[in-house]
Amino acid sequence: MHRRKALILLSATLLTAQPKPALESMRFEAATFKVSAPNLRGGGIRPLPGGQRYQATNLTVRVLIQVAYHLKAEQVVGGPDWIDTERFDMNAVAAGPSTIDELHAMLVNLLVDEMKLKFHRDQKELPIYALTVDKQGPKNLTPAPARNSGDTWIEVTPDPAPGAFLRATWQARFCPMEYFAYRLGQNLDRPVVDQTGIRGDHDFKLTYTREAPPNGQPGALINGVELDTSGPTIFEALQKQLGLKLEKQRGKVPILVIEHAEKPASLEVP
Repeated sequence: MHRRKALILLSATLLTAQPKPALESMRFEAATFKVSAPNLRGGGIRPLPGGQRYQATNLTVRVLIQVAYHLKAEQVVGGPDWIDTERFDMNAVAAGPSTIDELHAMLVNLLVDEMKLKFHRDQKELPIYALTVDKQGPKNLTPAPARNSGDTWIEVTPDPAPGAFLRATWQARFCPMEYFAYRLGQNLDRPVVDQTGIRGDHDFKLTYTREAPPNGQPGALINGVELDTSGPTIFEALQKQLGLKLEKQRGKVPILVIEHAEKPASLEVP
């Protein structure tokens, strides 16, 4: 399972209560939710290739909200108890091929429509990482054509070598720094706030080694294979490969406060 290619496609429309004006009326042509199979392990959400379908498997509504509004768990508060305990599969289909931004706008609207989602925004001071530029300046960031900037994506590929599943490569396309900061935060212990001052969309690659599990010290055997923990940490890789760095700070981050949510209107009953 660790060697399987993980393709994660998410929009770069960040932290807006509603989609951009040009997208705010977009809806999926059809969408259904069903209760996930009991005892199912793992889960995920992504648009499928072809730009017409968005699927989620075995996720709580709180996680769906985090993905839709690009927030970490500690940035979504309130709501009924069931949004943390009940898990759902989602299958949403657009009328035709759509960009990632369009599909993301449809996802935001779907949660509001299906779950009668109501919320307000606040700010809270939390421990953060500030994403800044190293003193030597940024490097290996290729400006992306503006005409394609509506299709931001980051492809995450684990190293297929035996025992090397902790090493991962991120291939980013049409990626603004604000979105990159959000994605970094999903892999770290605190939100990441973009303070680079770098504007526009860029293509780039980042290769690093994830933190080892508690039983994963160098030389440990995982399924009979020696675990490879070599390679730079995400902090080292950012600095050496992209000329960026993460600094621990405290700062205000957006908070989404859920006031009301109902179970999906299109919930399929077994």
